[in-house]
Amino acid sequence: MNKLLLPLFAALVACVTTTSAFAQEVKGNAVEGEKKIALCIGCHGIIGYQASFPEIHKVPKISGQSAKFLVSSLNAYKKGERKHPTMRGIADALSDQDIADIAAHYESSGTVAGAPALAKAADGSPKAMELVAKGACASCHGESFSKPIDPTYPKIAGQHSDYLFVALKAYKTDSNPMIGRGNAIMGGIAKQFTNAELKELAGYMGSLPGELKTVPQNKFK
Repeated sequence: MNKLLLPLFAALVACVTTTSAFAQEVKGNAVEGEKKIALCIGCHGIIGYQASFPEIHKVPKISGQSAKFLVSSLNAYKKGERKHPTMRGIADALSDQDIADIAAHYESSGTVAGAPALAKAADGSPKAMELVAKGACASCHGESFSKPIDPTYPKIAGQHSDYLFVALKAYKTDSNPMIGRGNAIMGGIAKQFTNAELKELAGYMGSLPGELKTVPQNKFK
């Protein structure tokens, strides 16, 4: 990782640890969560579904994602740290218990009990590996990019590449009331790269085997 980012990284880890401890006070119930996903399934329950804001891209796979990351993300939308009008509106309609239950549901959705952990990710092109090293991606997301060092960080292996590209660009966006993500570490990392490099990086991550899925609801099968 860029040496200039190390002190900031240490400070953010301390902050995230405190936030994680607070989030644990609300225990999620996956069974109850399945009853509360009516606002989610119209996008995240349809395989290949594409959003058109801020550009056309597939909505992220969230089944199999860490519950703590999903809680952190929904709370970031509520606070405006993540700027997306639709997601802000949905998050605002959810209580802390709703968020915990929905996150618990999606963490367990589509998972296979006893499945072995993914091995170290295979190398991509020399350019992709140069970018991965520059961003020190494995230091947070794990060598498989599916086992982050902190459960409030996302699994990214196998996520839709076009979504990852849009998300990475959002960390570079400042002073836009509709678009952007306020994360100091990811902002500092993303701003090291051109958009072409972010697209290469997203393409590599999306090509990897991962634990993330889109699990369609019965009405969409």
